[in-house]
Amino acid sequence: MTKLSVREIEVRDIEPICDYWFKSDPEFLKGMGVDLDKMHNRAEFEAMLHKQIKSPYEEKKSFATIWCIDGKAIGHCNIGNIIFGKEAYMHLHMWNSSTRKQGIGKELVKLSLPFFFSIFQLKTLYCEPYALNPAPNKTLEIFGFEFIEKHLTTPGFITFEQMVNKWKLTREKFESMQNKS
Repeated sequence: MTKLSVREIEVRDIEPICDYWFKSDPEFLKGMGVDLDKMHNRAEFEAMLHKQIKSPYEEKKSFATIWCIDGKAIGHCNIGNIIFGKEAYMHLHMWNSSTRKQGIGKELVKLSLPFFFSIFQLKTLYCEPYALNPAPNKTLEIFGFEFIEKHLTTPGFITFEQMVNKWKLTREKFESMQNKS
């Protein structure tokens, strides 16, 4: 039986995260809404992740959980634009095509959410996946995020302007889902 788990990002995760961003097929990255011309170089990206790991929670600009199958890291879920005690924006990433489209994303998101709501005392968690990327949109809908709107924006520092679907999950809804589990 496969065991899914989630943990906080550690220094040992920097290399596989960078491999995901810098060794993935460019067409795959564009399909997620990445503007390849905005990609940092690997050293800058590694430095950013080191800073993220070392910063106190109240000062973090971003934070990631690592998704694992049977203890092996297979992806990450990160939040950015964190306003401690108020809100953040979430992103979902499966590193290898072999683990995508298996239906495990929903469970891994479910395991990541307690980290975000508890550690950062969030009232609202948003997610704005590229409207043309069906996988995260389906996962959010299945999990109970509320669809807010489709709009044009640049959702991240390495993305191009794009149509996104904006979803939200409030602390109240998250807690009620936890009580039903």
